[in-house]
Amino acid sequence: MGLFRRRNTFGQRGGMGRRPGGGRLKIMLFLGLIYAGYHVLSYYSKTEYNEITGKKQRIGLNQEQEIALGLQSAPHMAKQHGGLHPDEKAQAYVDRVGKKLVDNSIAASSGYKFDFHLLADPQTVNAFALPGGQVFITQALFSKLENEDQLAGVLGHEIGHVLARHGAQRVAKDQLTKGLTNAAVLVTGDYSGGQLAAMIGSVVGMKYGRGQELESDDLGIRLMMKSNYDPEQMVGVMKILKAASGGGRKQPEFFSTHPNPENRVGKIQESIKKYRSQGL
Repeated sequence: MGLFRRRNTFGQRGGMGRRPGGGRLKIMLFLGLIYAGYHVLSYYSKTEYNEITGKKQRIGLNQEQEIALGLQSAPHMAKQHGGLHPDEKAQAYVDRVGKKLVDNSIAASSGYKFDFHLLADPQTVNAFALPGGQVFITQALFSKLENEDQLAGVLGHEIGHVLARHGAQRVAKDQLTKGLTNAAVLVTGDYSGGQLAAMIGSVVGMKYGRGQELESDDLGIRLMMKSNYDPEQMVGVMKILKAASGGGRKQPEFFSTHPNPENRVGKIQESIKKYRSQGL
């Protein structure tokens, strides 16, 4: 209420019968630019080299913070999907495959503490990873997989997100977006400009996120082959996901964060060829 009253005051004559002058607007604009510039400089200064991907990244968390954030968020994430699946045998199967992928790859020496969770959700076809090593797959997706290699493909993809530090990248991106949003609010005096900045930030994040998904596909193939799983089965996973879309009807939750399977198969096949040429 107080914010709206103050905004309305800006549109009325003050006690001296004058509107705020251009000087005040210039000051607000100057402060907004400084505030925005600070967050931009902060974002671009958080650059680290990832030895696993061979790329420089802008990171918002250190490894210890990633692990802590993942552990703190895992119970809430499980609750959103009906809790953990009660089938201990199925959970042990997921644990075994996940552990094999970690133990036979660079993930073992990455410093991350990987845990694998089978969620009870029977409707949401999805898998995802939190920063630090918390990996989830829903019963809805798990039940559609045809063999262990396909499960390895799904889990390997999610392990790839952790190793590539995509969660920490997203935190840094979100911090930049929030900073620019606040700067827009400071300049405009209302939330319309801030909402526009946030919308632009979300669109940029979506495009960037899809690139991360393809990078995780590549890492997942690498992990599969290190553990002697058949990487061609990842193509089978794409077929399962396409079928889960219902032939163009409502698409599974997986598609909201992952590129369409048809757009991923070619990249997956390129990764298989690349790693085979390296002797994997």
